[in-house]
Amino acid sequence: MLDDRKSQVLKALVEEYIRTGEPVSSQAVLDISGLEVSSATIRNDIARLESYGFAEQPHTSAGRIPTDQGYRFYVDHLAPAKLREATRRRIDAFFHAVHRQITDVLRDTSLFVNELTAYPSVVVGPASSSDIVSDIRLVPLGGPVVLVVTVAENGRVHQDFVDIGVEADIQTIESAERLIAAAFAGRRLDAEDAARSLTRSEVPAAVKRVIAPVKDQLVADAADREVFVSGAAQMASLWNDLSMVQSLLGVLEEEASLIDLMSDPGGGTQVRFGSEIGTGKDLAVVSTTYETATGGHGRIGVIGPMRMDYRRTIRVVEEVSEGLEDRFGAES
Repeated sequence: MLDDRKSQVLKALVEEYIRTGEPVSSQAVLDISGLEVSSATIRNDIARLESYGFAEQPHTSAGRIPTDQGYRFYVDHLAPAKLREATRRRIDAFFHAVHRQITDVLRDTSLFVNELTAYPSVVVGPASSSDIVSDIRLVPLGGPVVLVVTVAENGRVHQDFVDIGVEADIQTIESAERLIAAAFAGRRLDAEDAARSLTRSEVPAAVKRVIAPVKDQLVADAADREVFVSGAAQMASLWNDLSMVQSLLGVLEEEASLIDLMSDPGGGTQVRFGSEIGTGKDLAVVSTTYETATGGHGRIGVIGPMRMDYRRTIRVVEEVSEGLEDRFGAES
């Protein structure tokens, strides 16, 4: 554990490096920290931070830069930031003006967070299992394929092409549609009793042949999550390393990788760095959880270089998360 003075020295070093992107000299630390000590004391403190693994010297005669461990200590001991009133008003106005279905809200939120932070943003939607079903429709497309349209009470629409294995007549499909819609109406997609009720023996065999694959698809849909990304085009200005940009573009194109990147091993607001994520690269992820009234939860966050503005970024994602929860009617 660092004493108060060394903590202030590290804070000054990290924040100056975030601001300039250049190694920080002991004189700069002294000027920024406001500590009433000698320059020799600051040099000794920085040398001690280096021995602890909180700072490093990129090359001889240069100043110091923070290490992953230095960033971790800095983030873990951050005082909460206070957003400017104008920014808070923008966040409030954004959610007061949103009256669209959940997919549009999440997409626009990713754009909004990117606009506020200037970092690529990611919004992971709640699993479809939390959706309350309003209606289900089966649309015959010819042959053995039907389009299954599921409408949730939150406005989210799922569409699946399902091969039912046989070419059923319209009356059979309509019968299956009525039974499936009645079983799931007002329930979540992962409701086991809804799925079980569709296996009752009095249902004609032809209708059962339609119901079975549609029910299986609905159950599979329950694990689906929507993922929205904004600001990928800004990465070239954030990282000078082209290979890093190319690697991140690959991650952004894969939903599973993005969901893993935004995962919440400890819940709540998380700040993770390259070594902690497993990349060992100049990468930081700031994310937090939001909840919906039906018990679902998703993640919202940004990705950027390790020298990002953590104090403001953390506050922005937390404020926007609170706005999403208010929009979705989650209890505080």
